[in-house]
This record gives sequence, structure tokens and C-alpha cells, in this order.
Amino acid sequence: MNKRDHQILKIALPAIVTNITVPLLGLVDTAIVGHMGSAAYIGAVAVGSMIFNLIYWVFGFLRMGTSGMTAQARGRRDFSEVSRLLVRSGWVSLTIALLIVVLQWPVRECMLWFIGPSDDVRPLAVTYFNIVVWGAPAMLSLYSLSGWFIGMQNTRIPMFVSIIQNVVNILASLTFVYGLGMKVEGVALGTVVAQYAGCLMALWFLWRYYRKVLRSWRPSSHLSPLTSYFSSNRDIFLRTLCLVAVNLYFTSAGARQGATILAVNTLLMQLYLLFSYILDGFAFAGEALGGKYWGAKDMDAYHDVVRRLFGWGALMTIIFTITYVVGGTLFLRLLTDEPQVVEASQAYVWWAYLIPVAGVAAFIWDGLFIGTTQTRGMLVSSAIAALVFFGTATIAIGIMGNHGLWLAMILFLAVRGIVQTIIVKSEK
Repeated sequence: MNKRDHQILKIALPAIVTNITVPLLGLVDTAIVGHMGSAAYIGAVAVGSMIFNLIYWVFGFLRMGTSGMTAQARGRRDFSEVSRLLVRSGWVSLTIALLIVVLQWPVRECMLWFIGPSDDVRPLAVTYFNIVVWGAPAMLSLYSLSGWFIGMQNTRIPMFVSIIQNVVNILASLTFVYGLGMKVEGVALGTVVAQYAGCLMALWFLWRYYRKVLRSWRPSSHLSPLTSYFSSNRDIFLRTLCLVAVNLYFTSAGARQGATILAVNTLLMQLYLLFSYILDGFAFAGEALGGKYWGAKDMDAYHDVVRRLFGWGALMTIIFTITYVVGGTLFLRLLTDEPQVVEASQAYVWWAYLIPVAGVAAFIWDGLFIGTTQTRGMLVSSAIAALVFFGTATIAIGIMGNHGLWLAMILFLAVRGIVQTIIVKSEK
């Protein structure tokens, strides 16, 4: 393992820990409401969490757009621009958060109409939403701060912040629910408290370790950096809409095939998420290191980062493929003890074996494209892959049933990576 591998792992490992701890926020909430004596509470938190996951996912460009530009500015040692990027991203995140808060009623009603919860779940989901929506400024600010930290080659701070959020969320929710006798509103309030605690801790780390960089801030009269910032974020935003559309269709198409198939697809997607948590860590390394060397115009170092990242991606692909083939069924049995679901999953589990091979290139290239702010390539690849997905699903589901849906998803993952590779090769 050489110096470059150490650089990659120094960024990737804390990012992987962060990715793994993020879902714990939702798991803690689910565990608490699961002991309230009614399935409606579980449904309300599930619906509410889904709404905010979709909203925040769409605005993920606040993190991705910030990280690549910050890494490049750092590579050029333009610390005035580094500080301007943080301020710029911060103002955009707060503006979007304010709009979400102001427009919370139409946002809530549109999302609830789309999801369609039952009559006993809906009022509880409304209560959850009405409280958690006030955490939007903290959450979107954290997106900007996390992207900036990653661009500064520091994934340890987001990791610490994520851990702190989880601890605060557990303590606050338990206090509100069991100490103060609250129900779903206690869980929602605990989530908001954790979000602001994480944001405040990130700001403290920012001031503690980067105040010299912040003091280098100077206003800029040039419009080109601002234009580039919004152009990059526009591409990432539209690319994210492609991913959201595919995932929503995948879920709804599974649901139309019955509760058992929906449950099977949900369980198998956990294998995809597990792989994505690990590969995203290496994608973050691509954002940070790729952006740094691209900004410094050190192309030898950049290409070495690319080779090393794909080497790590190949290793992870081999490990996960073997793990899924050997222990995939056992993992599914750990997630559910419902005999019908476990039995039905046996016909489809082999699709999960293809996830690492199909998805590895897309994850690695995404990180490198973000780092070098070649976001148009991400948008083009995602749009083409989405067209392939919808075209395949439309034809194959009628012929192959749920196998056709999984074929479409595997092709979606693979096409993204293939198109991105073609784009890179064509530019050489």
C-alpha cells in the first residue's frame, strides 16, 4: 500500500463510518415508536422520514457541488475562493431551507397525496412533518458544511458530527417520549434537536480548525465563479431527479405486484444500500483528492488517484460479490422471519449478486466527476441510464414480471458507469 492508498483510505474510512451511522437516525426513531402500542406510529414515522429523505436527497447538490469546487480551490491554494465557496453555499442552503419552511403546507400536502398513507397514519404523519420541517435550516446547512469539509480533505469532522447527532437523537427522543410522555411529537422533536446539535457542532469544528481560512475571505466582483457554481449545481440537481424518478418507479412497480414482492424488493435493496455506503466512501475520496489535483493541474497525481480508486473499487466488488453469494440469503433471514417473504426472495436474490459489478464504475466516476466539476457528464450518463431503465422496465415487466424490474435496475447501474467511461475516454 503506497502513499496514495493511504491518502484515499484516510478520506474514505471516516466517510464510510458516516454513511453507516446516518441510517441509525431513522432506525432509532422506528425502534422507539415500535413500542408505542400502535402500528400507526410506525407508519407515521416511516412516511415522515420518506418525505424528508426525498426532499433532502433532491437538494444533495448543496454537498456535492460544494465539495468539488472547494477541493479544486484548495488545490490551487486559493483560500479566499475556498472561504467564498463556503459562504456562497451557506446562503443558498439557508435560502432553500427558508422556502421549505414557508411553503411547508403545499409541500406536505403534495407529498402526502403522492404517498397516500391510510386514514389512521395521516394525522400522525402530519404532526411529525410539522415539527421536523423546522430542522430544514440545520440539515441543509450541514449539507453545505459537510461538502466543504470533504473538499478540504477532512471527512473526520462529518463522521464526528454524525456520531454526535445519533447520540443526541437517542437521548432527546428517549427523554421526550419516556420522560415527558410524548408520542410521535416527541420522536419528531428529538430529531430536530439532533439536527441542530449536529449543525452547531459542525460550526464549532469550522471555527476551531479553519478560522484562519475564513479570515481570508474577500468579496469577489467576478460573476464567473458564481455562474460556474450554479451551473454545476443545476446539473447535479437534474441528475438527482433522474435517480429519484428511477427509485420511485422501482418501488411503485414492486408494490403493484403485491405486498410480498414489495417486501422482497425492499429487502434486496438493503444489499444495494450496504454496498453503496462503502463505495460512497471511496467516491468521497475521489471528490477530495481528484478535485485537489485537478485544481492544482497535477495530472500525473490525478490519474494515479483514478487508477487507485478503481483498484479499491475492484477489490470491494470482489469482496461484496463473494459475500452476497455466500451469505446473501442468511442476511435476508436476519432482516425478516416471515417465511413467505424469505421463500419468495430465493427466486430474486441472485440479482443482488450483480449489484457490485454493475454499480462500481458509476460510484467511482461520480466522485471524480464531482471533484473535477464535470457534472454535465453525470447528468448525461444518468439521463441515458434512466431512459434505458424505463424502456426496459416497460417492456420486460410484462414479460418477466419482477425479474424484468430487476433487469432494468441492473442495466441502470451499469449504463451509468459505461457512459461515464465513454465520456472520459472521448475527452482524452
